[in-house]
Amino acid sequence: MKLKVRQDDIQFGENILKVKVPKALRNKHRSGLEYFDAALGGEGFTPSQVLFFTGTPGSGKTTMLLTLADRLTKSGALVVFNTAEESLYQIKLIAERLRLKSGFQVGQETLVPTLLEKCDALRNKAGNKNKPFFLLVDSLQCMDDGKYTNGSVNRASAERALGQMTDYCKEHMCNAVVIGQVNKSGQMAGTNKLKHMVDAMMELSVEEKDVDLRGCRVLQTTKNRFGGCGHTFFLALNGRGFKEVARVSAA
Repeated sequence: MKLKVRQDDIQFGENILKVKVPKALRNKHRSGLEYFDAALGGEGFTPSQVLFFTGTPGSGKTTMLLTLADRLTKSGALVVFNTAEESLYQIKLIAERLRLKSGFQVGQETLVPTLLEKCDALRNKAGNKNKPFFLLVDSLQCMDDGKYTNGSVNRASAERALGQMTDYCKEHMCNAVVIGQVNKSGQMAGTNKLKHMVDAMMELSVEEKDVDLRGCRVLQTTKNRFGGCGHTFFLALNGRGFKEVARVSAA
């Protein structure tokens, strides 16, 4: 996906040396989670970046995103955690267990157009459109794009829903982290088109082979348009969240 601009902003055939990148697009935002920022290339999120976050069942995807929401809020960003899988009461209980104290915003909206309208309202209420904004969604497979589906969600509607959120981020230079489910064989649920619609992809799994690290969560970046890949992070998960225990860097 390309950053949304007016058709006449950059003419076809323009010299690449004359293309001026908006200043706001160069201001990366660190999440406050050192291993997460390192996984994104070391400098955190690029404005307009959409991250697709997949993982095996029980690996801790929701815990990771709630922790990320807390740290991003502490860093000065406006954050909305939207759950389409669990009730907000369940999310509150998890946040209490993790001792998250920053006070990020939450929602329980399954219709993407309505979700984005509500995000606009929150950003307008905040009064500072230059403040970094992050939309965290759990999960894509439960989101409805509002077109042709009559409330049912399928692969096509998931693609359209992700496309709507991606377009929103490109237009407003904000960020989204969207959880994607995987099937029983460990493959991402949905079509391969989803992989091409996002700027970055992370995977969270459970280590089973290494005896010393067995049970640790493994965090890997498999795609990153705005930074490097190749780091593998081994994280211990307990009742209070994640703690990095080891990392491996590609040569």
